[in-house]
Amino acid sequence: MTTDTSSSASPAPAPLPVAKKARHEMEMFGDIRVDNYYWLRDDSRSDPEVLGYLHQENAYTEFVMSGTKQLQDQIYAEIRGHIKEDDITAPVQRGPYYYYERTLEGKEYSQHCRRLAPNDGAPLSVYDTMPTGPDAPPEHIILDENLKAQEHKYYSIGHFKVSPNNKLVAYAEDTKGDEIYTVYIIDAESGAPIGKPLQRMTSYIEWAGDEAIVYITMDEILRPDKVWLHKLGTDQSADSCLYHEKDDMFSLDLEASESKKYLFVSSESKITRFVFYLDTSKPENGLTVVTSRVVGIDTSVSHRGNHFFLKRRTEECFNSELLACPVDNPSAITVLLPHRPSIKIQDIQLFSDHLAVYERENGLVKLTTYHLPTVGEPLERLQGGRTVDFADPVYYIYPEESQFCSSILRFVYSSLRTPISVYDYDMNTGVSVLKKSETVLGGFDASNYVTERQWATASDGTQVPISVVYRKNSVKLDGSDPLLLYGYGSYEVCIDPSFKASRLSLLDKGFIYAIAHVRGGGDMGRQWYENGKLLKKKNTFTDFIACAEYLIEKKYCMKEKLCINGRSAGGLLIGAVLNMRPDLFKAAVAGVPFVDIVTTMLDPTLPLTTSEWEEWGDPRKEEFYFYMKSYSPVDNVKAQNYPAILVTAGLNDPRVMYSEAAKYVAKLRDTKTDNNLLLFKCELGAGHFSKSGRFEKLQEDALIYAFFMKALDMVSAASAAQTRL
Repeated sequence: MTTDTSSSASPAPAPLPVAKKARHEMEMFGDIRVDNYYWLRDDSRSDPEVLGYLHQENAYTEFVMSGTKQLQDQIYAEIRGHIKEDDITAPVQRGPYYYYERTLEGKEYSQHCRRLAPNDGAPLSVYDTMPTGPDAPPEHIILDENLKAQEHKYYSIGHFKVSPNNKLVAYAEDTKGDEIYTVYIIDAESGAPIGKPLQRMTSYIEWAGDEAIVYITMDEILRPDKVWLHKLGTDQSADSCLYHEKDDMFSLDLEASESKKYLFVSSESKITRFVFYLDTSKPENGLTVVTSRVVGIDTSVSHRGNHFFLKRRTEECFNSELLACPVDNPSAITVLLPHRPSIKIQDIQLFSDHLAVYERENGLVKLTTYHLPTVGEPLERLQGGRTVDFADPVYYIYPEESQFCSSILRFVYSSLRTPISVYDYDMNTGVSVLKKSETVLGGFDASNYVTERQWATASDGTQVPISVVYRKNSVKLDGSDPLLLYGYGSYEVCIDPSFKASRLSLLDKGFIYAIAHVRGGGDMGRQWYENGKLLKKKNTFTDFIACAEYLIEKKYCMKEKLCINGRSAGGLLIGAVLNMRPDLFKAAVAGVPFVDIVTTMLDPTLPLTTSEWEEWGDPRKEEFYFYMKSYSPVDNVKAQNYPAILVTAGLNDPRVMYSEAAKYVAKLRDTKTDNNLLLFKCELGAGHFSKSGRFEKLQEDALIYAFFMKALDMVSAASAAQTRL
């Protein structure tokens, strides 16, 4: 294997890691699978032999990539050079305060801040701005994550919730990356702790009035299974359990209504969801049923006045319908927005006088607002909505926190060339005002970039959308340009075309970037998801291959210039298509990849397994076992040539165990017939989402981009170009 030698600070040579083989047989339905690397799974994450192997892999990756050190440093500097390091988020007014987060130059983490709002009590306007400068009310730092993170290699705050009276804050803290949180309650002014921390929780926390919080804990397989009421000033051992979900196919969720009068506790599987409510003025009364558990019916609930608003999905209404019912009679249902086969109701946002509906049609989200009748008057079918127009051919919008008793809707807009932009929209007048746009330094000009929507034809004739972006004067569009194709395709997750500043480093080097919106995701509605799961899962992979072939056919690239990337379930996608069509790609990155699907889904002691049988299938049933085995990346590695591959993992990852990636790499090394790069990097102090610091994360981007460029033999040219600059 050859390596670049452009850096003088190369680490000492590291030998190619060779994992030992220890035959482990697993038999099901008369079928025997042999896993020679089963020993790499160590749930304690402390076995010296396992950790030693991971260290060897990391050292080897560092050695092989040492020749790109100069390029990685260059890319990192480019990415960081686009970031305005000292900045604040768009302030949101809650009562008498503006709340926002501040980042400081050179600091990895955020400060949570607030300052008094001079217009407290006045109706909100799209033109309101938080006062700054010497005459403005002083800024108060409630919590500085940089100080909290000093003693930890990993630091992440899951939720940060201010009490209704603005006097207290509850926040959930993870210091390992394992997504097991500790919740602290502090005085918002002094920062003084209120009682003892609450241990071993999810990040789901909500205030039930000013003197109690509701939270969710997990069972031994990290399934959110119990919801609790905690009264301030009492010990956690005295907390009352409001509900225990004993069915291991279901997990609990928690959210507050926009009106803040109710908390909604949901119990959900992949196809069923039912809801309870808690009156925040009477939390001691416990939970009351809003919608009952009926297999195949999925409901979510919002509140306004004397009505609950229900978004309900059934087998017949697969893209959901919007309903309303009286709070005191949930069975008396009125249809506000009927089901439409081509339009999926994605989100709703309620206000005292308005309703905002986010709908997905033809792969794009549209936003429509409606004026509601006065509380107490009859609610009937919605008519006369006003739709907000957007300029880019492909884009992404999503709701942000808005004030319930106002006509001002806040949303975020972004596209592959448009930085994340926060707008306030007056639902009475149709006027929208930009409140905050992500500042992109380094001479960025959105007009230099082109975004497109293309459609590939899948093997069964289905039209699959592709979002594309490139820099105008940096590509030839004759097949010679390098292209990075991203895919996911699971859990009804939509990979919408949004902006990422670090991607500019690739685009400015002549890369085309594309997203394959494959089945299994939710990009084209619920049926798009249904047609890429369970016994139709292979559509996800063949869709991705069809997108790759289309991009080659239309001369966006050639297969010698085609790179692919996916994370988690998207890593499963990458592993599957590499086994199916290794000839089609030049290089691949599989991040925290779910590649040992059969073994994992046969083990109900692992996190997520039981709840995901409705996503992947239950391999304890013969039909699912053999279907899943037919595409499982680890089970289908074979003696053939593969492209260059980089695999990443996180030792503390609770979602996809690090051992899946480790076994996948070990088997590839033993089996494949080429000499192309095969690298494995395991973050030993992080989880599913890699390192926690904002600049630390950029180092992983720089490594991945340098890996692609190394595989494409672009390292020397890129370094030379930088030297000329």
